[in-house]
Amino acid sequence: MALSDADVQKQIKHMMAFIEQEANEKAEEIDAKAEEEFNIEKGRLVQQQRLKIMEYYEKKEKQVELQKKIQSSNMLNQARLKVI
Repeated sequence: MALSDADVQKQIKHMMAFIEQEANEKAEEIDAKAEEEFNIEKGRLVQQQRLKIMEYYEKKEKQVELQKKIQSSNMLNQARLKVI
């Protein structure tokens, strides 16, 4: 039993539609995976920069505290010298 040309064309169109649907689904999966990886990398970079900023300000706070101690010590020494 041979298929008519119309039946063959119908099967070919059906196969092409199936292949196109599979390709579209695969493309969506790839897009979703890329979006997920992008968000993970973005989160990692944001966290990394946040830590750098925190370290920078902690260092600045320590510098300010050190300056305060030096200034306090200098003022105390000047007061002692005035007494002498």
